[in-house]
Amino acid sequence: MSYVRIWVHLVFSTKNRHPYLTKNIRYKVHKHIMDNCKNKSIFLQSINGFTDHLHCLISLGKDQSISNVAQLIKGESSFWINQNKLTEIPFMWQGEYYAVSVSDSQLNSVINYIKNQEAHHSKKSFADEVKEFEDKYKFVIQKEI
Repeated sequence: MSYVRIWVHLVFSTKNRHPYLTKNIRYKVHKHIMDNCKNKSIFLQSINGFTDHLHCLISLGKDQSISNVAQLIKGESSFWINQNKLTEIPFMWQGEYYAVSVSDSQLNSVINYIKNQEAHHSKKSFADEVKEFEDKYKFVIQKEI
């Protein structure tokens, strides 16, 4: 029997960082993504975000890749949002995403970080947060995220 535990912090934004995800819509989308992940055997530990992006903490299964899981979550939720007409204009996620591994020792801090997104973004914009990620992890995020 295989045993795999690979934690991934996945972050993706709305197209052009448009603030589609008002509080009312955001919680409906979170619930839908949680249900969809359960149905597709994606272990989603934590989800939250703000008006223009979402954070997910996922444990990848032995047959799952980051790109497949991101596509399943983003593609299906975008389809569902549009099918249910939750936004006045057609909804889209950006094509790109940010994903980093998380060690077991950091799980609680990442869960708390994800849980406190509203308070976090009352002090710091998502654009500023992306810039911090670039500086901290020494990589350049395409401006699309």
